[in-house]
Amino acid sequence: MTTLAPFGARLRHALDTRGQLCVGIDPHASLLAAWGLGDDIAGLESFSRTVVEALADRVAVLKPQAAFFERFGSKGIAVLERCTADARAAGALVVMDAKRGDIGSTMAAYAETFLAPDSPLFSDALTVSPYLGFGSLQPAVDLARANGCGLFVLALTSNPEGAEVQRAVAADGESVAQGVLRRLAAENAGAEPLGSFGAVVGATLAEAGADLAINGPLLAPGVGAQGATAADLPRVFGDSVRNVVPSVSRDVLKHGPSVAALREAAERFAQDVSGVTKG
Repeated sequence: MTTLAPFGARLRHALDTRGQLCVGIDPHASLLAAWGLGDDIAGLESFSRTVVEALADRVAVLKPQAAFFERFGSKGIAVLERCTADARAAGALVVMDAKRGDIGSTMAAYAETFLAPDSPLFSDALTVSPYLGFGSLQPAVDLARANGCGLFVLALTSNPEGAEVQRAVAADGESVAQGVLRRLAAENAGAEPLGSFGAVVGATLAEAGADLAINGPLLAPGVGAQGATAADLPRVFGDSVRNVVPSVSRDVLKHGPSVAALREAAERFAQDVSGVTKG
């Protein structure tokens, strides 16, 4: 198997050539119904296949939300395997949105599920939670680095409840989120053109209130249905806006099942983002 270049380098190339946009693949029941599909395996498969057909050859990143596949059991996971493989084969980078976090051998097993090349769920990057301590992520960090993959670590999330943990301040005056960002910057030190270890920072934040210069990508959920727009990105991300990967789900997916309409919606968002990040 060919060794992959580091995720950060591959992502930088994708953002520069395909635009700074991530589209989520979130087949929840209401979207399946809006598409005229059943809330079943057939609907799940049709939905995910259509999104991949429409977007995998043109957007930088596709982000399947694992939970919406896992709720169907083993058959749903089989659909997720095909979705992931087909999206990568068509040229999109796949960020598996699974938000895994544990310790020791369990964290290692989660990492092997998504970051080992021989896994049927092998993805370019994985979202992970650091709230058992950043050091608990070490098995995932090590495997990602070895296999040319990346991580997106929850830092300043788009949900308002996140602040009660992420904005908490330690005895030394550093917030929990800033501690996560500091550790990510250390993992990315010296990487060119971009590190492989990114942070999840919500585009809906009034302000980041933290140093986002981690020499790594910043996955930014909240654009679209959650209320953020491309125009909000410079305010939240400042000088790091070039490394932002804004994530849109419902406001693109609602245009299905038309392949053409999905493509047009994604292109509109990508153009809006380009207008504020390239200027």
